[in-house]
Amino acid sequence: MSELHHPSGTLRDTDDPVLLTPEQAGWRYTGLRVLRLAPGVPRTIETGEFEAFVLPLSGGCTVSVDGHRFVLRGRDSVFSRVTDFGYVPRDAVVELFAADGAEVALPMARCTRRLAPRYGPAEGVPVEVRGAGRATRQVTNFGVPGVWDHADKLNACELITPDGNWSSYPPHKHDEASECEVVNEEVYYFRISGAGGFGLHRTYTADGELDENVAVRDGDVFLIPRGYHGPCVAAPGYPMYYLNVLAGPAEERSMAFCDDPAHSWVRDTWRQQEPDQRCPVTSTEGVAR
Repeated sequence: MSELHHPSGTLRDTDDPVLLTPEQAGWRYTGLRVLRLAPGVPRTIETGEFEAFVLPLSGGCTVSVDGHRFVLRGRDSVFSRVTDFGYVPRDAVVELFAADGAEVALPMARCTRRLAPRYGPAEGVPVEVRGAGRATRQVTNFGVPGVWDHADKLNACELITPDGNWSSYPPHKHDEASECEVVNEEVYYFRISGAGGFGLHRTYTADGELDENVAVRDGDVFLIPRGYHGPCVAAPGYPMYYLNVLAGPAEERSMAFCDDPAHSWVRDTWRQQEPDQRCPVTSTEGVAR
């Protein structure tokens, strides 16, 4: 089994679907938790060295921290609408409460600065249609630099790839400081729509030391410590979602990357193609089409 691919259930922590620390990943900064909140039962989380987003995946919840209280409306599923979210700082005690139960992701980054808690309204989240033709996908830029600057190290965004389409393409990397990239450790957390659904993911290095080609299913996690990654391919009949979480050592947050030069020419072909009209898939109002 790949050391980078963690199938659904292999990172489980009692009733919670995912507990991934930097130590488990073999790196320093990036982590992810996915929590199941029982109906009507308060849940207390201590953030320790980590800042985090509170991102509803299904259902909504209230977030209480440092005397602040945010009500997150949430959503039925990651395929149903763009959600609101919260930011919580390091060294905090956070109480989460969901009257009807919820599943909540906590993208995390080890950081040094302690910032104030803050609410992120869904209406302020830009939805981008990226690519064209069969490489069209939706990028929901809720926690990226230039959109959300209230973070020390943490970067995060969501992608939805319509069934049959390719995303994270052309393949790209961010494992060294150069003119076009910064160093970031990255987590992919996948959700697939449809019982038995699956997709494909590729990660590789130019020297061939890494060459991973895996089938990913609902709830899987894939780690990107280095190398080119992409494409992510949604199998026909099964739309694909993934949450990207990135953090690294740079003083300024950045998601800069370099394409694999062997495939960067593909970007030029998008000028002659129409975007897939199924994108955007979701908005703050719900399913866009």
